[in-house]
Amino acid sequence: MLTDVSARLSPGPAPSGSAAKRPYDDAPDCASAFARLAELSEGPERDLIRDELVQSWLPMAYRIAGRFRDRGESVEDLRQVAALGLVKAVDRFDPVRGAFESYAVPTITGEIKRHFRDRMWALRVPRRVQELRNKVRVARRELSQLPGSPEPTTAEIAAHAGLSEDEVGDGMEAMESFSTLSLDAELSSGEDGYSLADTLGAADSTFDTVVDREAAKRGLSRLPERERAILYMRFFEGMTQNRIADQLGISQMHVSRLITNSCARVRAEALDDEARRQAPEGPTQTT
Repeated sequence: MLTDVSARLSPGPAPSGSAAKRPYDDAPDCASAFARLAELSEGPERDLIRDELVQSWLPMAYRIAGRFRDRGESVEDLRQVAALGLVKAVDRFDPVRGAFESYAVPTITGEIKRHFRDRMWALRVPRRVQELRNKVRVARRELSQLPGSPEPTTAEIAAHAGLSEDEVGDGMEAMESFSTLSLDAELSSGEDGYSLADTLGAADSTFDTVVDREAAKRGLSRLPERERAILYMRFFEGMTQNRIADQLGISQMHVSRLITNSCARVRAEALDDEARRQAPEGPTQTT
C-alpha cells in the first residue's frame, strides 16, 4: 500500500499559484488552493486539487524523511511513510488556522516517529523505555562527537541527559532491542563455539511428575492400607505382580484387579478435584 501511495504521489508540476516560495524552496505558496479545497465537497475537482497539493509539498515531506536516515530504515520506506503523513496533513488542514507548513511539519514528523515506534522494534518495549533509548542515544552521540573522544561512561551520559544511572541502563538495554540476533548465531569464536539456541533452556519433564504426584496424593490417602501397600510395592519398589501376590498370600489375578481398581479410583478423585477447582463460584446469597 505504501508503494502504491508513493508511486501515485510522485513529484509532479506544482500548481500555477506556487510561483512565490516560502522560506524553504520546497514550501510552495498554495494558500489559494487550500482555500478552494476547503470550499469544495467530494468530487473530481476536489480530488484534482488535493492531488496537486500533495505533489507540490512532497519534496518537503522527503526532506523531513531525510532527517531520519541511518536509523535502520531505508530512505525509500521513510519517504513512503512521510508521503502518508503529508496526505493526512492535506486532508486535515484548516486554512483559517495559519500556514500549512506549520501544521504539516509536525504531522509528517509524528507519522515517521510512530513508524519507528510501532514497526521498527524487534521486541516490543514500553514507550517510556523507547524514550529513554532516544535520550541515551542522543547523549552518547553528543558526548562522542569530538574526534578522539573516549566512550562516555554511564555517569557521564546520565549527567548529560538529566537521567539516573538506572534509567541510562534501561535505555542502553533498549538499544539492543531494536534488532534481533539469530538463534543460530555463534556466541564464541573458539573451537568449542556455541550458538544462542544452545543457551536456551528446555521444559523439564519431571515437573509433570511432581504435578501428577500432588494430584494423586489425596486419592491415595483414601485407599485401604493394603491397596496403598500394593501400589507402593508395584510402582515405587518395582516389584512384579507375582512377587506381590506371593508376599501377600493372594493370587496374581487378585493383585492385578486391586491395582486396576485402585488406580481408577485415584484418577477419578484427581479429576473431580480439578473440576471443582476450575468450576466458577456461584452467586453470593444475600439476606
